[in-house]
Parts: sequence; structure tokens; C-alpha cells
Amino acid sequence: MTKQILFIIALLITLGVFAYSVRRLWSFFKLTKPSYPIRNIGARISHTLNVAFGQTKIFRKPVIGLMHALVFWGFLVITLGSVEMVVDGMSGGDRVFAFTGWFYDIVMASGDVFALLIIIFVKFFGVRRMFMKIKRFSGVEMTKKANLDAIVSLYFIGLLMASLLAFNMGYISNHPNGYEGVYPVSAALVNLFGWDFGWLQEPGWWIHILLIFTFANYLPYSKHFHVFLSIPNVFLANLEPITKYPNLESITREVKLMLDPEAAYDENAEVARFGVKDVEDISWKNYMDSLSCTQCGRCTDVCPANITGKLLSPRKIFVDVRKRMDEKGPLAALGKEDSKSLLRDYISEEELWACTTCNACVQECPIDISHPNLIMDMRRYLVMEEASAPAELNTMFTNIENNGAPWQFSPEDRMKWAE
Repeated sequence: MTKQILFIIALLITLGVFAYSVRRLWSFFKLTKPSYPIRNIGARISHTLNVAFGQTKIFRKPVIGLMHALVFWGFLVITLGSVEMVVDGMSGGDRVFAFTGWFYDIVMASGDVFALLIIIFVKFFGVRRMFMKIKRFSGVEMTKKANLDAIVSLYFIGLLMASLLAFNMGYISNHPNGYEGVYPVSAALVNLFGWDFGWLQEPGWWIHILLIFTFANYLPYSKHFHVFLSIPNVFLANLEPITKYPNLESITREVKLMLDPEAAYDENAEVARFGVKDVEDISWKNYMDSLSCTQCGRCTDVCPANITGKLLSPRKIFVDVRKRMDEKGPLAALGKEDSKSLLRDYISEEELWACTTCNACVQECPIDISHPNLIMDMRRYLVMEEASAPAELNTMFTNIENNGAPWQFSPEDRMKWAE
């Protein structure tokens, strides 16, 4: 009974802290603009099964991709066991889902094997990040804090798996005449050492469940928030062709007013900002992309602008969006402003104009973030609000305005080449 009460207290504290984090993020989402409508649910489910659950994009790097996919699939299986532990803790029961029989055996056996695999892979990921000079793990946006965050998350994951194995080994030792489920790795370890691991069951259970609670509340402030958001982000991805850029509704409305003399102009309508200057101009999907970003660097790794030494790093764009929202969101909640903006204070014009809109970053991103869409909206602000563009583009704009074409020839001279 004491264990049950202590568990419920820990659960309520966890849910309370998590609710605070969700409420904080929801207040930030309310600052953003609407995005595209969510349609084609069937196509979205199929896309999610393929990209999120199937991890198809991650396999473009076969070896490390397989390791990451196994960690992801392992977490899905182990989550089922974690749900059982929560139900056990609330009800005071033990192995409450064991009635599912063969299904329970498969889940428990898979979780036991995956726990060992994840420990091995996490150790490799840690060595790779700390000692192997992987280019995509570097960059101005990959600060010491970001790298420390990655290492802390890896330690969390490793300890979660170790505590699960300890709990399983203790459970096996305490039930020599038979137990619920199948645990190939834990049983092999118990038999290998021949010791009584029964004392590990209770500490293993508490350490595992408290690590889950702590990790769940750490994630919203970590780059590993994609643990929660990657699957929803893929489901909500834009299913249009990646090279199709949406029109600005504010521009469409202005053009219609100019073309239709009888159109009624609403003097009370809020004057729209063309494009994106700061985080209140981005869409909710842009902000969700920034929270979902795994900061894996695959986008920057394939960016031709970055490869040729230009400032642009697609990953940095969304890292900066999240940083700026973390800075401005609390101020906006208090009705305050600051003198900064996403444009220039975080993202420079040089970065934006370096983008070739080739969409290699979108193609490579394992969770379907669309970097060029946001970059294009920030360019739109520069051109339409500030008339700020590279000289070559300004020349082209002038020629289109005067000659109806990008070239500096009058329409009457356009066919002279044929002579």
C-alpha cells in the first residue's frame, strides 16, 4: 500500500510538471499563424507508417540508420512494458497484462532483447559523438549546451535500459518456479552468473519508472523532444510536392482588390505583414518543425550552399526559430516586446539568399521538415516589406516591371535574335 501511495504521488507530480510544460508551449503556439489545412487522412496515415514507423528516410545511411531504427522500434516495444508498470504502480498489481498470453510473451521478450541492443548502440552513439569528428555534428548552432544535451539524453536512455534489465533479472530470481513473460537476455544473465539477483527487482522497478518520469519532463526542454513530436510531425507534414510553395493569402487578397474595382475594402482589417520577420509571423507548423527537429544535421550535410562554404545551415534555421520563441514567448505572455527579431538577430540575410531552393534538405530530413518554405517566407518579407534583395534580383525585378521579362530588352526587340 505504501508503494502504491508513493507511486501515485510521483505520478501526480510528473503529470503536473508535464502539464506546465505543455501549457507553456501552447501559449507559444498561440503566437503563430495558421498553416495549411489538414486533409487526406488516409494518405497521411500511409505516409506516417512509411516514414515515421518504417524509418525509411533514415536508411539512406544504412549502418547508422539501422541502429537508429532499432533503437526507435525498441522504444515502441518497451513503451508497452512501461505502460504496464504504470498500471501496476497505480493498482498495486503485478504484471497486470500477463493475461494476454502469447502476445505478452512476445512483447516482454522483444523488450528484453531491445534493452541490451539499445545499451550497445547508445554507447556507440556516445563514442561517435564525443570522439569521432563527424562533420554534421558541428556548426555554429551546435553549441556546448546542445552537445551536452545530446550526451545527457544518451545517458538517460542507457540508464533506462540498464534499470529495465536489472528489474527483469530480479523478477526472474524471485520466481524460481515460474514467472510471467519471456526474458531471454535477463534469464541468460541470471544463469550465467548464477547469483541471486532478487534484491534488484524493487530498486530496478523504482529507478526505471522514476527515470521515465524525469526523462519525460526533461524532453520538452531538450533537442530530444522529437521522441514525442516526430511521429505527429510526419503525420502533419505537407503532402504537396516539395517544390510547390504556397501563395501568401495576404498578397492574394491585395491583388484581388486591385483587379476588382467593386471589391469592398475593409478599413478595419488588420494590416498584414508580408512574409516572416519574427516568430509571430511563422505558422504553427513552422514552430512544430522547430520543436520536432532532431538536430541530426542530415539537412546541412546535403545542402549545396553549406558544402560550398556559404553561411547557410538548414538545421540552424529551425534551431534559431526555437531559440527565438523561447526568448520572445515569455515576453509576449506578459505583453512585453524586445528590440530583437528572428531576422538579422538570429538569421542573417546572407544565410537566406544562399539557399538555392533545391529541397535536398527536405528530401533528407527523417521527419519531413520543410526548410525552404520558411526561408522563402523570410525572403518575401525582405523583398516586399523592405525592398531588400541582392543587386542581381533588383535588376531582374526592374526589368520585369519595365519590359515584362527578366532581360533588359524592350518587348519590341524580343524577336531580333531570329534575324
